[in-house]
Amino acid sequence: MGLQCGIVGLPNVGKSTLFNALTSAGALAANYPFATKDPNLGVITVPDERLRQLELLVNPQRVVPTTVEILDIAGLIKGASKGEGLGNQFLANIREVDAILHVIRCFDNDNVIHVDGSVDPVRDKEIVDTELILKDIETMEKKLERLRKQSKSGDKEILREIELGDKLLTHLADGKTARAFVSDEETAAFVKSCQILTGKPVLYVCNVDEGSIHTGNRHTDKFKAFVAPENAQVLIICAGIEAEITELPEEDREAFFQELGLTEPGTYSITKAAYSLLDLITYFTAGEKEVRAWTVRKGAKAPAAAGVIHSDFERGFIRAEVIHYQDFIHYKSEAAVKAAGKMSTEGKEYVVQDGDIMHFLFNV
Repeated sequence: MGLQCGIVGLPNVGKSTLFNALTSAGALAANYPFATKDPNLGVITVPDERLRQLELLVNPQRVVPTTVEILDIAGLIKGASKGEGLGNQFLANIREVDAILHVIRCFDNDNVIHVDGSVDPVRDKEIVDTELILKDIETMEKKLERLRKQSKSGDKEILREIELGDKLLTHLADGKTARAFVSDEETAAFVKSCQILTGKPVLYVCNVDEGSIHTGNRHTDKFKAFVAPENAQVLIICAGIEAEITELPEEDREAFFQELGLTEPGTYSITKAAYSLLDLITYFTAGEKEVRAWTVRKGAKAPAAAGVIHSDFERGFIRAEVIHYQDFIHYKSEAAVKAAGKMSTEGKEYVVQDGDIMHFLFNV
């Protein structure tokens, strides 16, 4: 679907190390600002135990998981909104992504310099937010200028946009993100239409030392308390450990997890959270040749889901045969599901549910 999450943060907070762990793409990770000068794009597999369960029951020739694109963006510093450092590039890159993974440094290490000289996760978050808000103010001022020129026609819709735009501009000028402006469907749609930076959904990733991966530390406690009003998800991870895990042979990873008291890599949690942040769900196709996971937007209808496989499927959509995941697991085969009357036939208005196993009939 081409949807992307962008990894953002100040220099030297662990962004590229985390990107490496997520994608094993080998992005440059170095102990100085702007080690990532060009955005690195990686594709990460979304872990889904349901895919494994379907594989065991169907025994296909191959299994294909779904994926999410991750963009590692150059570090931001104060003044980025005015072009300081790599500010212009940072802001251009972040404008293109659909959601933000904001990496926050929550570890003390004298060997890893901090661009502002000390570790303070709340200050770091506010620096990034401030720069993005300043750019959003500039964007909104230009948008309102255009709308006011158009308003001479008396168009009620344009006048309503100006009203909302003025309110949003005041909100931003108070140092608040556009996410905090959203209160209903109308304001959500308006913020999205403005294509502003602080309107994008965000996941905070606190990068900690090895000793803090289970309980966090004073930095994460302070940060969680500060962002609590946002109702945003906060994950704790040690990017260094995650990078080590990716370098281990598959057969050695489980022992490494047990030694650290982990059940799976922390990157799995981030990937699943990123998938959810993009408002995505998964449906499956299951046959002897292939069991495959497909990605659709939450709320997508059957023809749109069919179109993810091929545009002809959507164009010539007739109907979809649908089995709910739990029914397939319970009855253990498509034939048994049909015999139990648990397969449904759905038309164009059917809203796809997460985990649906689908077969499309079409005619072009």
